[in-house]
Amino acid sequence: MKYMMLIYADPAREPVYGTPEFEKMMAGYFALSEKLTADGVMLAGEGLKEAETGTALRVRGGKVETMDGPFAETKEHLGGFYLIDVPDLDTALGYAAQIPSAEYGTVEVRPVMDYPDAD
Repeated sequence: MKYMMLIYADPAREPVYGTPEFEKMMAGYFALSEKLTADGVMLAGEGLKEAETGTALRVRGGKVETMDGPFAETKEHLGGFYLIDVPDLDTALGYAAQIPSAEYGTVEVRPVMDYPDAD
């Protein structure tokens, strides 16, 4: 089963770029990515640029509307994701617990929809 692990964190609580704490966090991410790949469960994973760089889009009454910056006012921003393929939720949660940002943020684990007739 495929699971998306969405990584949320409050930028004010993240380690500052260039500090030993930041380097330790990044080493944790690199190690986890290597483990997911070695375990054969990694499908994709990336970090995202700051929420301010995003553009939200919606269509209302046939008209396309776009908004720059974060769409929702929240303390925690979506900072990255992993997409994995594992047997069950417990396995996905085990990997999610290894995401470094889980120590100061939130990792949302969600199953990916399966469309069996879409082949």
